[in-house]
Amino acid sequence: MYVLNSFWHRLLQDVSTLMQSVVGLFLFYRSSRDDTMSYVVQMNENDVQNKATINCKHLDGSGVIEKGTHHASVNGNSYPVKDKRRRETWQVKSSLMANNTLNPIRAIVDGMQVSPNPDKPMIALSIGDPTVFGNLPLDDAVIQAIKDAVDSHKYNGYAPSIGYLKSRQVVANFYSCSEAPLEVDDVILTSGCSQAIDLAISVLCNPGDNILVPRPGFSLYKTLAVSLGIEVKLYNLLPEKSWEVDLQHLESLIDERTSLLIVTNPSNPCGSVFTKEHQQKILKVASRNCLPILADEIYSNMVFPECECPSLASLSNDVPIISCGGLAKRWLVPGWRMGWILIHDRNNIFGSEIRLGLVKLSQRILGPCTIIQGALDGILNNTRQRFYDDTIHFLKSNAEICFNELSSVPGLKPIMPSGAMYLMVGIDIEHFPDFQDDVDFTEKLVTEQSVFCLPATAFEYANFFRIVVTVPEDMMLDACGRIRDFCQCHYRPDRQDNNGLDH
Repeated sequence: MYVLNSFWHRLLQDVSTLMQSVVGLFLFYRSSRDDTMSYVVQMNENDVQNKATINCKHLDGSGVIEKGTHHASVNGNSYPVKDKRRRETWQVKSSLMANNTLNPIRAIVDGMQVSPNPDKPMIALSIGDPTVFGNLPLDDAVIQAIKDAVDSHKYNGYAPSIGYLKSRQVVANFYSCSEAPLEVDDVILTSGCSQAIDLAISVLCNPGDNILVPRPGFSLYKTLAVSLGIEVKLYNLLPEKSWEVDLQHLESLIDERTSLLIVTNPSNPCGSVFTKEHQQKILKVASRNCLPILADEIYSNMVFPECECPSLASLSNDVPIISCGGLAKRWLVPGWRMGWILIHDRNNIFGSEIRLGLVKLSQRILGPCTIIQGALDGILNNTRQRFYDDTIHFLKSNAEICFNELSSVPGLKPIMPSGAMYLMVGIDIEHFPDFQDDVDFTEKLVTEQSVFCLPATAFEYANFFRIVVTVPEDMMLDACGRIRDFCQCHYRPDRQDNNGLDH
């Protein structure tokens, strides 16, 4: 009987304690939700009736203690709680980062009033995707590498955020050379080259810094930088010198807040390829000003036969370089989203901090596709040289067709590229009085001829347009013929005089 009584006694005590906690937490919740008053809630555990007694103390006239906080005590435990005020209306707003994010290409293209001519099939020369028309096949070794990776069942799970060690070693071995050696720790795999660029800018720049970006240049640099509160300074490329950098203008932009120089070679949108000598001059500017370089080399080795394009890192003696690349262009698989960062820092200027920062930033997402990582060995090491050669031959041939066809069109000034997938065409806009600028010109070109070229305003460069040269040859010839017809219709050989009359 004594044991039974003890059992019931303990059970009643436990129930009583539980009730005290429940009542205390309920009142604590009510007090923390109160709009105008804040309380300290205390439980009196010594009450002889084993009943929960509540002591509620008003904190002050405003209901706030210590800058809007108070403490609630339940069963001897104290909990800090902020004084809350209920919102009267919904106030859900977009973040500053989201509001500051703008892709110039999308902003311009989406704003264009384009209605293709229904009597002519559309020819899109605007998209930098070599797979659009299906005329550039993959190498068999690339397809087999993917099949092998899938069949192995080894690459279906999560990988480290910076990529599998084996896959990073494959990339390091593929790009390492005596002038710019790479080890596995120098490689970070990314979700496409765009993420590599994002990580590079993010690790080297702070809000309020500025970076140097080529003009014309790939719009993503500005999109990423501005969203992070980083100022973009545009240095000029010179069309009359095959889009070489205006080195004097470049150096004039550098100040104490300049944290990064971006160099794109081969170039999007220009299709230009810098000579070894010109790259060395760029490196001298960076060295004099202690500026690290982000080398966007996604079109690495996509150069026409008469050109050479050594990596910037292979020419650098002291400038630390983060090189960004990937499979998208050279292997013709942009949708596979496999990119990489190559860290070249032989003088240990970056030290461990930048490397660690890149690793931390890569951990924000789960990294690139594991299947593609598993296939990297076969893709990089088994792709036939014939595949590379055939791709380059096609791009050069199409570029020459486009250049030759448009060179004789009044009012246009095409610039022959040396690599990549693009050709830039200048517009003598003063001879086309029907149009205000390159955006207006290309918009009307779609409306009348169903040919869509990207206005170079999207690349911060007015009165040019970019042509993608990956389309089939017959389509390229057709497009050039339509562009000729369009220009002949709107070209005026003489300017209007001050009275608005033709000479």
